[in-house]
Amino acid sequence: MGIPDRARVVVVGGGVIGTSIAYHLGHLGWSDVVLLERDRLTSGTTWHAAGLMTCFGSLSETSMAMRMYSRELYARLEEETGLSTGFTRVGFIEVAADEGRLEEYRRVAAFNRIVGLDVHEITPAEIAERFPMARTDDLLAGFYVPQDGRVNPVDVTMSLARGARMQGVQIVEGVSATGVTSSAGRVTGVTTTQGDIECEVVVNCTGMWARELGERSGVVIPLQAAEHYYLITEPIEGVDPAWPIIEDPSRHGYYREEGGGLMIGLFEPVCAPWHVDGIPADFSFGEITPDWDRMGPYVQRAMERVPISMETGIRKFFCGPESFTPDLAPVVGEAPDLRNYFVAAGMNSVGIIHGGGLGRLMATWIVDGQPDMDITGFNIDRFQPYQLNPRYRAERTVETLGMVYETHFPGRSMHTARGIKRSPIHDRLAAQGAYFRDVSGWEGADWFAGPGVEPRVDELTWGRQSWFDTWAAEHRAVRDGVGLMDMSFMSKFLVQGRDAGRVLDWVSANAVDGEPGVITYTQWLNEAGTLEADLTVTKLDDGEFMVVASDNAHGHVLGRLRRHVGDAHAFVTDVTSGLAQLNVQGPRSRELLQSLTSADMSNGAFPFRAARQIDIGFARALCVRITYLGELGYELYVPAEQAMHVYEQLFEAGAAVGMRHTGLKALASLRMEKGYRDYGHDIDNTDSVLEAGLGFAVALDKPGGFIGRDAVLAQKAAGPLRRRLVQVRLLDPQPLMHHAEIVHRNGAPLGYVRAASYGHTLEGAVGLAMIDADEPITSDYLGSGSWEIEVAGVRHPAVASLRPMYDPDNSRIRA
Repeated sequence: MGIPDRARVVVVGGGVIGTSIAYHLGHLGWSDVVLLERDRLTSGTTWHAAGLMTCFGSLSETSMAMRMYSRELYARLEEETGLSTGFTRVGFIEVAADEGRLEEYRRVAAFNRIVGLDVHEITPAEIAERFPMARTDDLLAGFYVPQDGRVNPVDVTMSLARGARMQGVQIVEGVSATGVTSSAGRVTGVTTTQGDIECEVVVNCTGMWARELGERSGVVIPLQAAEHYYLITEPIEGVDPAWPIIEDPSRHGYYREEGGGLMIGLFEPVCAPWHVDGIPADFSFGEITPDWDRMGPYVQRAMERVPISMETGIRKFFCGPESFTPDLAPVVGEAPDLRNYFVAAGMNSVGIIHGGGLGRLMATWIVDGQPDMDITGFNIDRFQPYQLNPRYRAERTVETLGMVYETHFPGRSMHTARGIKRSPIHDRLAAQGAYFRDVSGWEGADWFAGPGVEPRVDELTWGRQSWFDTWAAEHRAVRDGVGLMDMSFMSKFLVQGRDAGRVLDWVSANAVDGEPGVITYTQWLNEAGTLEADLTVTKLDDGEFMVVASDNAHGHVLGRLRRHVGDAHAFVTDVTSGLAQLNVQGPRSRELLQSLTSADMSNGAFPFRAARQIDIGFARALCVRITYLGELGYELYVPAEQAMHVYEQLFEAGAAVGMRHTGLKALASLRMEKGYRDYGHDIDNTDSVLEAGLGFAVALDKPGGFIGRDAVLAQKAAGPLRRRLVQVRLLDPQPLMHHAEIVHRNGAPLGYVRAASYGHTLEGAVGLAMIDADEPITSDYLGSGSWEIEVAGVRHPAVASLRPMYDPDNSRIRA
């Protein structure tokens, strides 16, 4: 079959992801779609997938929705297309062999239930009843999902492809896409081995080839293929195909029936990257020669879970490539610098599990111009060009595959491919005993062990870590005295030009183009009135502004800003690397700075939200009076080459006021006590600005309006909200919250904690939770009910509030 000269959408890649997107585009009425497959459908990695269709395990609402949608789609697809997917509801059991995993899975199970998954905690004896050949005497519990099962990956793909064709989609095999053409930052077509196709939208679903295809268009997709293994035993008498799938991360394995024997799949702790230099273009239905020497110990440990497998012959030891991302999350969405170039790749070995749901999400995004799910953790714009480097990909992939089966303790940081970005004062922080963690590639100080002390994390746990008391002391230093915090990793952009104010006022919900020398907290919205960014805009002068956003929002904010500039006389410059950011926060911060500068730092002369240049020693710094911690405080933006000098001045003068170095753990607990939001953690693109509790930062009456104003007005006119972000706190000071704990009112689940920390001042775990109710959520509603929060299967009494539980009147920050 030849290729057309033109199509509305070209989907590149004929695996389960590409065919699912084509299928869902067709069902949304977009039939002018061409899917290109370089060889035959499934020939990349889909064909050798293990076929697990399991939903348990994620603490992401988006991931869970995609999994459950996929499962039900595969169950009904044959009725529509006439082609079976091979889906069989045999059930699934995740086993817990140690206390750490038991707590993790209890937390996961509670969250999975509130989003609609039927999951049951069962005993080792009940595991043995369902999978009699498994050893269970060393297990603590299992988590059983009766509706999960298995599929045939090739059959799933073929059924999706037929369903797409039935909607008018054209699928062409044996044609390779060689590149994407563009004009004025927008896709115009696809080049192929058989000619060019003009198109409006391209979707890169090329799996382990996605990085190379993306690089040709300047799109950053830092995937890396790695060896992935499973073995299939000879037939074993008594094995029943109706047995559930079992997964035991402590032994690196998953187990299911295959051909009368067993399939034992592996995710080893230390993997082997494959073809870092580039995937062979002609690799189709291919296998990799297994490395028995490397994998032997992992295979033995996995087989010990089902002892009879060690007495049975191995029919096949399979090794094939799977692609992994630096953070073990998919690469999804529209390229920030190339309009209508969409990507859906980097599935981290769960392509079948997510395939149906991801296809629906992507098709909806393409058709509507906006995703209908939270994509902050998956969005392609989170990646940076250095992550394409071969050494980075090789070293990071070794760790990410192993993370699949790790216990996912809170606070764990990536260990590989570190030291890429360092603050100008990094070495001075290290000398203070900083424990660094990966912050979007930067080395961010999490907490400080003290001068000359080597920071150590003895053992990760769900409870109080070894550094809990150190963290508490840093927290209290900011509440009672003054803390110094290095925030140089924050995203910083200069926006200049005669139209800069007009552009920023249009994209910002708050009024940001007022008098010079003022910082404004604002959100950026889309047309639907939901959040796209949460940041500050400082007007430095007429036609000159600085936008500051969180580290993880760098690509999203920069891309969105550039798109909205259009033909306006406004120029965006990324100054993140050029400016260090040193935050001085706490009730004695004014005293400290006044001792170092000739500027008048008094409340009258330098009020809250003021921004101006001041002298510190021999240096000049932009000083902004603002806080993210709930105290009197200042942010100092210093040219990188002067940052060490400014730090030295602060360090020397700080001794007189008891200044303490404070890390990101203290940042989290201080801001959480104050109820300050963090985009991508406790607020996201599915939340309206009103639901997020940020209506105070919206200027509905400003001249010219702003993006999303009509949607905000419509929601405001609809009456009191029944979905709101609220602050919650446990009354018992002992339990800890981290994320995804279930919030109950009068015994009924209403939502879950999106982000949490420990309130050392409030004396209890504190978090922000999005709740949905059948009646308006008001202060009276929150105060009248009986509140509990479920932590690892145990409910604890709690309180909930719309107002910040710490300093609700903001008297401390304006002191």
